[in-house]
Amino acid sequence: MTVYRLTTLITLCLLGSIAYAQPKLKKVWETDELPVPESVLLDQKTNTLYVSLIGEGDAAALDGNGGIAKLDLNGKIIQKDWAKGLNSPKGLGLFQDKLYVADLKELVIINTKNGKIIQRLPFPEAGMLNDVTVDAQGNVFVSDSKGGTIYQVAQGKAHVFLAHLVNPNGVLADGSDLYFLDSGTLYKANQTQQVSKIAEGMEKSTDGLQHYGNDFLVSCWAGVLYHVPKDGAVHMLLDTRKEKINTADFTFDNQSHMLYLPTFFKNCVIAYKIE
Repeated sequence: MTVYRLTTLITLCLLGSIAYAQPKLKKVWETDELPVPESVLLDQKTNTLYVSLIGEGDAAALDGNGGIAKLDLNGKIIQKDWAKGLNSPKGLGLFQDKLYVADLKELVIINTKNGKIIQRLPFPEAGMLNDVTVDAQGNVFVSDSKGGTIYQVAQGKAHVFLAHLVNPNGVLADGSDLYFLDSGTLYKANQTQQVSKIAEGMEKSTDGLQHYGNDFLVSCWAGVLYHVPKDGAVHMLLDTRKEKINTADFTFDNQSHMLYLPTFFKNCVIAYKIE
């Protein structure tokens, strides 16, 4: 091999290592006990966090035992029972002054000014509503994991957006596109419901989905967090399966690079800085 070719090869290897340098997580804080936190959502308008709490008992029971807690950005619990009377609240979405909550077979709409329930939109045929996202026009998308369906709610009326899926969970609206997770794979659907695959090979319990710049962050309920660049590569950032710490539906702030992660059965929210 000539010196020129050897130098070129070394340069390309160095450039490749820089291009694929992975972000790292640094733990910042952990909350006091919260009863089975499933989802966290950042409200940038008020610099607070909403946390869906399934509560003790059967996670799929219609027991009125669930609610929403409110935290500050330092992990202090402002109000553990900010919203009450839910069953098994999971994914959260925010639009203007309304918080949208996936609650088994209902999409519950809560007034963010006072924590009062405005409306319960029933989904009688749903298996288990799981995650929520809202686009810039106020259209709401809700995944039904057990029903293999993603619904769209527009002007108060729900219709099927995608059907015949395996186990859809995390959803993320971005412009006219909808990104979603289904059993270890990340997909994109456009307005005409044409679906394309972005990345695969993740742990099957894919849960939370957020943008990380132009890339993605993906959590899996079993205890894994991935960084997924836009080229579809999959890189593990966190693995807490041995410690049996769940990594559920997190939220991420692209400005501060803070990630807020609910731990489900470990009964707390943990904040990480991505560096």
